[in-house]
Amino acid sequence: MIGEVAALSTALCWAIAARLFRVLGRSFSPLALNFYKGLVAIVLLWVITTFFIPGIALPNSAYIWLLLSGVIGIGLGDTFFFQALNKIGDSQSILVAETLAPIFTALMAMAWINEWLTWEQWLGIAIVIFSVDVIVKIQKKDETQIFVLSGYVFAGLAALCQAVGAVISRDILTTYTDLDAFNASQIRLIGGMAIIVILMLVMRQNWKPKTENVVKTWQLFAAATVLGTVAALYLQMLAFQHTKAAIVQTLFATSVVLSLGVALVLGEKVSKKTALWSVTALIGVSVLVFAE
Repeated sequence: MIGEVAALSTALCWAIAARLFRVLGRSFSPLALNFYKGLVAIVLLWVITTFFIPGIALPNSAYIWLLLSGVIGIGLGDTFFFQALNKIGDSQSILVAETLAPIFTALMAMAWINEWLTWEQWLGIAIVIFSVDVIVKIQKKDETQIFVLSGYVFAGLAALCQAVGAVISRDILTTYTDLDAFNASQIRLIGGMAIIVILMLVMRQNWKPKTENVVKTWQLFAAATVLGTVAALYLQMLAFQHTKAAIVQTLFATSVVLSLGVALVLGEKVSKKTALWSVTALIGVSVLVFAE
């Protein structure tokens, strides 16, 4: 139950932070935004792991695997997703990535760490994925279908990277039970940051934000980073520590559903069809939680 709650909390953090990052996207390039939020998160995690969390001693192989998880899941995964966004838009990118990621994760978990699912869990995954897909299609504002093959390839690669990162994290966290979620998050984030810095340099991205209100921009950035990166990364690792990788990855996809709850709180309208499919997705979540 701890893992499922942590996974849903991660999705909620992403749903709220996504709105803040969307506003910040007007001032930062995608890679620059990724760089700064990663940098701030590493500093905060370093403070926590240095002064508040007992030290850990892991073999070099564990550090390498966690760093690799960050390189693939955070660095490459986010970059591929940004490329997909630029080519086929947010609706189609989310549709492909959130559909394939749980499936890839389930298959890789079975092959890599021998983590099998029951038929009830497969049923719950199917209900959640299908419901999220329908919600994304309903929410799509532009009805014009955009088909750029490379965009769908990038979205598929993003889903594959998420799956690889998830399975590696799950493997390390279950192998080294004394490894806490804060230290695991920090190591993984360092790996992701390494790729982001290289891409920033190679692509000669602008490091500075373009904004008229610098103070407000950085205040918004701080809030989004604490919620969407530090808290979300910790909860993500906590989820992988206690629950099967495929279930966790599926529950992450409910961020699409939870974002609708955020919209309601902010006074925005949600259609009856969207509300109905949101309830269906929550039924799928219930199946996953109680089938554990």
